[in-house]
Amino acid sequence: MDFVNPTRGKLSLPLVVQDMLEYIGEAPESDYRIIIGSDSQNKESRHRTTFVTAIIVHRIGKGARYYFHRRSRPMIQNMRQRIFTEASLSLLVCGELREQLALLKREQKRNLEVHLDVGQNGATQALIKELIGWVEGSGYAAKIKPDSFVASKVADRYTRV
Repeated sequence: MDFVNPTRGKLSLPLVVQDMLEYIGEAPESDYRIIIGSDSQNKESRHRTTFVTAIIVHRIGKGARYYFHRRSRPMIQNMRQRIFTEASLSLLVCGELREQLALLKREQKRNLEVHLDVGQNGATQALIKELIGWVEGSGYAAKIKPDSFVASKVADRYTRV
């Protein structure tokens, strides 16, 4: 699975992890969050759904670095199925990221955060409890709108391209 960083270009996941660790190494005294989120957009003209999963390394109060992976599938009309696919893709990346960190013998002190593209308002509110339970049951912290900026801002930006 390849990711794109706007500055560094296309990177495999092991290279993403290496780049993340170099970024953290530039200011090891800072606090960091590693956040994963996904979003999707139906492309009616192509009868496809585009999914984007983003990884963010947030240097709290001092910026961030991000990477995204875009994939396309036959169009998914069902909103519940799309939201659960987004969460599934985020969890898949979390697992692979954790494996890469373990291979490098880098202990991840904090839980990885998963940002879900659901909120208290709108059609997705009925899915919140189930999605949060799934993410937290998988060992990750879950955030929803308005706190899920990775899904609603970063990943969303690249679904529209």
